[in-house]
Amino acid sequence: MFLMVVGVLLAACDSEGDKFDYEKVGLLITGTEQVPVQRFTVDELPATYAVTVKATRRTARDVTVRLAIDTSLVRAYNAKHGTAYYPVPASCVAIENSAVTIGQGEALSTAAQVKVLNTDGFIEGATYVIPVTIRQVEGDGGEVIESSRTIFLQISRIISFYSLENNQNASSNYIFPDDKMVNLTNYTIEFKVYSYKFGNVGDIKRVLAIEGKNEEEANMFRFGENGSAGGDILQWVLPGGRCFSSTHFKTNRWYLISCTYDGSTFKMYVDGVEDAQASGTGKATPFQRFELGMSWGNYRNSQFFSGRLCEVRLWNRALTASEISTGFAGVNAHSDGLVAYWKMNEGEGHIFHDATGHGYDMDWTDTWRDDRENGVLVPHDYSPYIKWIKDDNNKVAQ
Repeated sequence: MFLMVVGVLLAACDSEGDKFDYEKVGLLITGTEQVPVQRFTVDELPATYAVTVKATRRTARDVTVRLAIDTSLVRAYNAKHGTAYYPVPASCVAIENSAVTIGQGEALSTAAQVKVLNTDGFIEGATYVIPVTIRQVEGDGGEVIESSRTIFLQISRIISFYSLENNQNASSNYIFPDDKMVNLTNYTIEFKVYSYKFGNVGDIKRVLAIEGKNEEEANMFRFGENGSAGGDILQWVLPGGRCFSSTHFKTNRWYLISCTYDGSTFKMYVDGVEDAQASGTGKATPFQRFELGMSWGNYRNSQFFSGRLCEVRLWNRALTASEISTGFAGVNAHSDGLVAYWKMNEGEGHIFHDATGHGYDMDWTDTWRDDRENGVLVPHDYSPYIKWIKDDNNKVAQ
């Protein structure tokens, strides 16, 4: 087993161009053999994570390795991997027993304790990491394998949240003023969805749509459309085409849906994993209208999506897979390219607030729908039908 680890590490060193002396003992932080990011679950404070150092073979003498927290390494990691991690605030973390020792004839060191003391000052939606790095090896104890010098401990907290619980009588449209219209040539649409039940193929359940003022170039999402492989398949009706998910969705669990357009290709991600794609049209999407459910005529009952909704986000750029993977619990409301962000976690009232501050609040006393299927929009106050829910199913590990 240990020989296999060494082989993987040496191959990684070759691929990255490290000038590693294979005659020396190699040193690395335990857990970085494959990926440098490891989850640090924080249930109660203070929380502790043990960090150790490995040697690629048993040492001939005691080896002392000094570890340190270096938050400056986060920026470089983000730039290299396309991630959006935040360095943990210095006042929130500490490291104890930072000088670890690999005893003579051993290959594993004593442990340093990395502690999260508090989460004061954490930005809501931001994903924090603690970079613990090998700062110094005393004497001639071995050579650090650069690709495994640093471990990034991703802080994972269990967060309880409110969400919107769908009601067919709330299905309607919010239309923004003309000065809020924005043309999106590249974009990402994200939302979290939880279904109570699915129907058969043809038993359509519409979730939401983001589109132009007059429904032009719509991005619309629904389950059960004809042509799909089941009522539990999500269809993305996109400008000039359509895309069906490969995933068969399950009831009574949350999913993060992320749909990107980079100017040539539409991609659908389910829980951060690319799931389906379609060719692009090159058309811009004019965003000025948000539709909750299916609001047209009497279809709001027959196409009602029975479930929950939250974390609806609209970006003016195509997110990378790495960026998407950090957004399960939420994102920083001031992230680059975030146009509008409706957390839908108010817990009371009838206004879906735009967390970005860009002015895309949606007041459900002022919605519009085509009641008679004749193309005439009629104003409606559907605020009494906005329902919030928070229970044991509304939890997420950040």
